[in-house]
Amino acid sequence: MGLARKRQISLSDTKYYHCVSRCVRSAFLCGEDKLTGKSYEHRRGWVEERLLFLAQVFCIDICAFAVMSNHTHVVLYVDDKKAQRLSDRAVLIRWHKLFKGSILGHKYLHYERLDEGQRLFLDKEIKEYRRRLSSISWFMRVLNEGIAREANKEDGCTGRFWEGRFKSQALLDEAALMTCMAYVDLNPIRAKMAKTPDESAHTSIQIRSAQAKEGKHPKQLARFAGSPRKHMPKGLPFELKSYLELVELTGKCIRTDKRGYIEQYQAPILERLNIKTDNWLKLTTQFEKVFHGAVGKEYALDLYCERQQHKRRHSISNCTTLLS
Repeated sequence: MGLARKRQISLSDTKYYHCVSRCVRSAFLCGEDKLTGKSYEHRRGWVEERLLFLAQVFCIDICAFAVMSNHTHVVLYVDDKKAQRLSDRAVLIRWHKLFKGSILGHKYLHYERLDEGQRLFLDKEIKEYRRRLSSISWFMRVLNEGIAREANKEDGCTGRFWEGRFKSQALLDEAALMTCMAYVDLNPIRAKMAKTPDESAHTSIQIRSAQAKEGKHPKQLARFAGSPRKHMPKGLPFELKSYLELVELTGKCIRTDKRGYIEQYQAPILERLNIKTDNWLKLTTQFEKVFHGAVGKEYALDLYCERQQHKRRHSISNCTTLLS
């Protein structure tokens, strides 16, 4: 039996999580169904568009994503402090972009007078909406339900489209975060859907690569803040240029028709995270196979399991071998 969601997500331990949703049907989410010959490629655009929209509504940043033929990967950062800073009006405006909301909420937004009892009920609503805006479970629920409705409508059927629960992995340190992001960004290359990261449609790496050529950061995705330092701004603790180069070179190593030389170019970033180059390819091609549950170096995993009262440290041997 899987762990309860509240025991998998602990913002006091980490705000970074890797989530995977898989289709339950034999029909493809996207791509071409070999049984019917029908193409569902356009549905990948649905998922990407929905993801980027939700990132503007929720207080959750998208670090990496890849929309595959029958599943979706996304690495998320929960900005719960941002949710607490939002005004009551901002919380309602965001929530009403997703749902109709209550009569009291609409009255408040139209500056209509509320009595003491009505304001009490509205305060409870706003408190709950504020919590949901920094909830991964609600983020994934809104994402998957919307796509399922569209797919069912197109297919002229009812019933489940996704598996009952999405898979969630806590990423406990920088090494786990970077390897998981690279694993997600390189999914289309491993699946032979693309030859290079910038050709990988419906992925975060394609968006970042296109924007980087113009010297920009994509607004819809989490920013890179550079190497950790004393006064660290909000953002991914890596340099964008180094990360893009590392992913590009790793993609070349994964492809059988082209050789890559990771060690020559990217030793500094791997050395800073204490990841051996010999382990890098295994980490970025088999992340889900070698890690089950939370991922991080041994001390981080020990602390996480102690706080969450987990009796077993899943994947401790691989965490110790590959991340330290």
